[in-house]
Amino acid sequence: MRLRSALLAGALLALSAVAASAAAPLLPGLGPDDRRVPVDGTAAPWRSLAKVQTGIGGRCTGALIGPRRVLTAAHCLYNPRTQSFLPASSLHVLFGYERGEFIEHSLVTDVVHADAYDPQKPREGYAADWAILELADDAPPQAPPLLVSDAMPTPGTAVVLGGYSQDKAQIITADTACMVLGTDRTTKGPVLIHDCNGTRGTSGSPLLALRDGQWQVVGIAVAGSADRLTLNFAVPAIAFAAALR
Repeated sequence: MRLRSALLAGALLALSAVAASAAAPLLPGLGPDDRRVPVDGTAAPWRSLAKVQTGIGGRCTGALIGPRRVLTAAHCLYNPRTQSFLPASSLHVLFGYERGEFIEHSLVTDVVHADAYDPQKPREGYAADWAILELADDAPPQAPPLLVSDAMPTPGTAVVLGGYSQDKAQIITADTACMVLGTDRTTKGPVLIHDCNGTRGTSGSPLLALRDGQWQVVGIAVAGSADRLTLNFAVPAIAFAAALR
């Protein structure tokens, strides 16, 4: 009798664990069918990505867009405890990062971000959630800069999105089968809506489109939906085009 009771209790515990797992919410930005796959970090366009780390333990993804310029999301550089942006001296950029090893570690000397971005109202500020990191030295030759598009992508444009996601932080994983769905209008400007899979840690990753045989940054991933629909948000490249000039 005791054996039967123990077996029954064990079965109930197992069922409870399965039910809890099934009911667990997805990470934001991921739909029920996660298309992310590991990619070769030494191949284009992924070799131009970098891991952005902060002195308070934050981790995001960035994209090299110039010999000493890395593009990322502004919210990655904000300290919610002090309610202020982190100083450039507390930011680190790792090129070629994979499983604890990297090609080069770069220090940041300056940060440019939109004055319109308000970290206290992140959803209202999606359209201004971008930042440019100025590096102390040139990036390694293994990481060529990406082109930045000067045109708004149209709905249906095929794109890819890769980065160092929270749940797969040691390697670059990417969704290579997604598209731009459209735009949304906010008080800070237009925001791209796309269906690429990406979650925490992918913030700052470039939304990339292949045009005339070259990969171009058409946006920056800044937020993911928290429901089971993959409707995610990116800052269009036209939002920071003036700052690049």
